[in-house]
Amino acid sequence: MDTAVLSSCIPGCDRFEPDGENRYNVTLTVGLAAITGTYSGTVVLTDMIPHTSYRLVVEGQGRPGFVKGSSAIALRAQGAATEVEVTGTVQTGGPIARVGQRLIGGVAKMMLDRFFGCLQAKLENTLRNQM
Repeated sequence: MDTAVLSSCIPGCDRFEPDGENRYNVTLTVGLAAITGTYSGTVVLTDMIPHTSYRLVVEGQGRPGFVKGSSAIALRAQGAATEVEVTGTVQTGGPIARVGQRLIGGVAKMMLDRFFGCLQAKLENTLRNQM
């Protein structure tokens, strides 16, 4: 839950700052097809079961439109590793919804893959340095 580590792994993250307990103000620059824009909004963690699961509720808006979504994240021990299961829904409105509706799922998957790849590398590096 280190905000510096999280923000460094979120593609396009310009700002990720705490705003109360389990609430963060964020600014992201995201490109989807021919539409690139900056979104400002909030991320709230809810339904937290430490080391097991939580839900993210995201809202943001910018010139290209708005985004609202939620995702459920479940963590499961798999030997020395952790399996992460992510499911989510998203609503969009404005120009981004008209142009990129079919592309949103692919961009979301790419961003998640990059985020978790970065986070995994940072965790492995931290563990190596502790040995």
